[in-house]
Amino acid sequence: MNAIVLAIIVMVTLSLARVSVVFALIVAALVGGLYSGMSVSAIMDAFNAGLGNGATIALAYATLGAFAVALSRSGITESLSAKAIDRLGLDSAHPRRNGIYFALLGILLVAAVSSQNIIPVHIAFIPILVPPLLKLMNHLRMDRRAAACVITFGITAPYMLLPVGFGAIFLNEILLANLNEAGASLGLHVTASMVPMAMIVPIAGMAIGLLVAVLFSYRRRRDYQDRDLAHGDQRQAQVAARIETASRLAPWQKAVLVIAILGALVTQLTFDSMVLGGILGFAILSVSGVFRWREQDDIFTEGMRMLALVGFIMIAASGFAGVMQASGEVETLVQSSVEVIGDNRGLAALIMLLVGLFITMGIGSSFSTIPIIASLYVPLAINFGFSPMATIALVGTAAALGDAGSPASDSTLGPTAGLNADGQHDHIWETCVPTFLHYNIPLIAFGWITAMTL
Repeated sequence: MNAIVLAIIVMVTLSLARVSVVFALIVAALVGGLYSGMSVSAIMDAFNAGLGNGATIALAYATLGAFAVALSRSGITESLSAKAIDRLGLDSAHPRRNGIYFALLGILLVAAVSSQNIIPVHIAFIPILVPPLLKLMNHLRMDRRAAACVITFGITAPYMLLPVGFGAIFLNEILLANLNEAGASLGLHVTASMVPMAMIVPIAGMAIGLLVAVLFSYRRRRDYQDRDLAHGDQRQAQVAARIETASRLAPWQKAVLVIAILGALVTQLTFDSMVLGGILGFAILSVSGVFRWREQDDIFTEGMRMLALVGFIMIAASGFAGVMQASGEVETLVQSSVEVIGDNRGLAALIMLLVGLFITMGIGSSFSTIPIIASLYVPLAINFGFSPMATIALVGTAAALGDAGSPASDSTLGPTAGLNADGQHDHIWETCVPTFLHYNIPLIAFGWITAMTL
């Protein structure tokens, strides 16, 4: 067995057994590294060298968490949710309940798509937008697994298809550039217009998975408790006090809340830094008087604690990826797969997709995976007689497979960070497993169909 395959199996098995994802990643890195022949000291050196790659996103999550808690302390989020519940009549039988249910899912989808292509803030919007909506979801009795599938689709599918925002980076600067670089000596030349066309069918598979998740798999109502956002038990008196606080906010303070949100957004877009955006938003709220000055340290700490696990997972995932790359087993995995394929083009396409799934699930990012697999897959695809369009589909789909369903991907960690703000949503069983089933399986099927027909 290949060391990467073994490491991914260990990580997934431990995660499904409800072992901490951070612990699972560390154990999997040790198992994979030892199996590949690395010494323990070499494994830890590679692991430590990779840790820094996840530090930026971890710090960004911490600051955004602090900003989200600061907004919550103003009482404005509870106030808006309470008004929405009252005006929409969600505590009683309401003839438009289904319409509101799908409208809310639609809002989440539009926000997620916009975060990739229109206002490219990626997952930064989730800790700000989703926690205030949890109470509204509770009164709609919405299954949060459906919301997780919607958000994950919105932050993955658009950049694989639309060459705008993060899509321009993924499709043109990474996928297109690496395909042409790997195929230059083999006569392969791909144009920018070909890339989105090759990815249409695989993304259509994801869209079908989304419809199945929303309309069938998680359509039944599910009950949740109305809890405070700090992972504690329900504290109605505290929530009521925050709503009263929001009602007493002066007009200029409400304006400051809007300025803080817009300032955080503009700062991130200007300087390409979620950390600076979160810090600026928190600083503006600190001087607005919506909470006491002496409380700001407690609020910042509470926000960091809320998203600390996400940050540690991202850091551990970077260390895991460092070990897997240092082991040299990626090339071995591809070469051993070639020996199994023989001359069967259909089997070749399937195995390339499955190998891509294992590689990307470990690294946790399709953006980081493409440079690795393009250099290995392009010569294989050309040798098996795949067309340029089919080669694009194979490499693009194989790289994207691990984004949905991987415990270490920000495409699953992001939705969990928002939906678990009150401690009622499990990362593995209620985000990773649903997104894996509804997106990775269709991606493999439709990616294979694309490779065999184009």
